[in-house]
Amino acid sequence: AALLALLVVPGYAQSARLELKNLEKLSSKASEVTDVTLDGDLLQMAARFTAKSDDKDAHEVSDLIKGLAGIYVKSFEFDKPNQYTQADVEAIRSQLAAPAWTRIVQSTSKRGAETNEIYLMKKEGKVVGVAILVAEPQELTVVNIVGSIDMDKLGELGGKFGVPAQIAEKPKQNKKS
Repeated sequence: AALLALLVVPGYAQSARLELKNLEKLSSKASEVTDVTLDGDLLQMAARFTAKSDDKDAHEVSDLIKGLAGIYVKSFEFDKPNQYTQADVEAIRSQLAAPAWTRIVQSTSKRGAETNEIYLMKKEGKVVGVAILVAEPQELTVVNIVGSIDMDKLGELGGKFGVPAQIAEKPKQNKKS
């Protein structure tokens, strides 16, 4: 019984890497598709390349990506609304369920039918995964960053490696009056 329990427990562990293949079907409906898959070896090569640069920003990006295992982006822009379903969005959200993932930001605009969500996965007090979900009437974007992540430096990924500039911006803190 103990051996069986040991075999079953790993199945419950959530991965920081999201399964995004279910979104592939949206490619045929989209007017623009961004699909980025940067795994460990490729990221480490990029880290070595940027570390050799004289550019200060390149050095900072190099430091950030050294601890990453992957950057994955799926973004679809459509010419008309309702080209993806709520079930497509829920397939992503279901992977971001507790206990491993915690939603830290949710922004919803009923006027524009827009939802932005940011999730973190922590292990032993360190961030090991970030997921960003943006659902608009004519756009659906998922950004998944896997590995040891310095949250103070996360914004530096904006505009690089297929991560949209506005998505990587750190969320603004609400000031209490």
